[in-house]
Amino acid sequence: GSSGGRVVASPLAKKIASEMGVDLGSVSGSGPGGRITVVDVEGAAKGGGGGAKSNGEERKENNKWTPAEGVIAATPTARALAKKNKIDLNSVSGTGNFGRVTVGDVKVAMGEKPAKKAGASGPSQVSLPSGVVPYTGMQRAVSTNMEATLSVPIFRVSRTIEMDAFNALYQSVKPKGVTLSALITKAVAMAVEKHPIMNAAHDAGAPGIKYNSEINIANAVALDGGLITPVIKYANEKSVQDLGDEWKELVGKAKAGTLKPSEFQSGTFAITNLGMFGVSAFDAILPPGTGTILALGGTKKSRATTGRYTGATRRSS
Repeated sequence: GSSGGRVVASPLAKKIASEMGVDLGSVSGSGPGGRITVVDVEGAAKGGGGGAKSNGEERKENNKWTPAEGVIAATPTARALAKKNKIDLNSVSGTGNFGRVTVGDVKVAMGEKPAKKAGASGPSQVSLPSGVVPYTGMQRAVSTNMEATLSVPIFRVSRTIEMDAFNALYQSVKPKGVTLSALITKAVAMAVEKHPIMNAAHDAGAPGIKYNSEINIANAVALDGGLITPVIKYANEKSVQDLGDEWKELVGKAKAGTLKPSEFQSGTFAITNLGMFGVSAFDAILPPGTGTILALGGTKKSRATTGRYTGATRRSS
């Protein structure tokens, strides 16, 4: 932690050391070039330096994904199967990535025997598919829409935000039947009211910027073999409870294949969320007719600086 008699430490580590009364000269640094970090200071304060974690250990801990409080990590098909058979996902032990509940886990909860794993003699032979499989109607539509938006001029930005206040709000309204999608939709609609440019779109024919007088929020929904974006119209004018009720109805129609074109082709702003799969960040593709899409990653516990060193839940978008 020293170089030629000079203590090498991060500014925040020096500040925390001063507040905790820790002598930096007695602390071993685990940062690049032996630099003293906040973790080193905290470890020294607790037990004389033995509690500090190495860079690798700290990175490994920070890379763990933990669902937000009250959110159960499960695949869409697992959720559907559990709902159909009235299985409480809270009672199911997940065996998927990041502890996610899979279809197999739900089947075990239903009483089925778990699938046999490959024996000690080695994995069973796998028959790989070959040749071209024609698109389904939905896959063809998704592919066409994606190709149509590739020519739209775009730029991407991302940031990590603190989610503690949002999570607390969600937990307070969840018992009333308000879904996470409805709450995010309401938050986006309120932001769009303040910044109408996010509700506008590129018009290649003019050419120019097409402003929309309605705020219609489209949310991506994964279906077997495809993707669709049901739209909640006039989202800024509706309560969170009404948004939740309408969203449930739209998702039901989407899964039943009964959505009208006006219910999935009229979006002016889009949202796509892969946070439940442990995805930290991703690039989303604009649906036709929109100018902005919000791509949400997962939340995880991390350390935030707010005067003092505190814990916080953060989400990337």
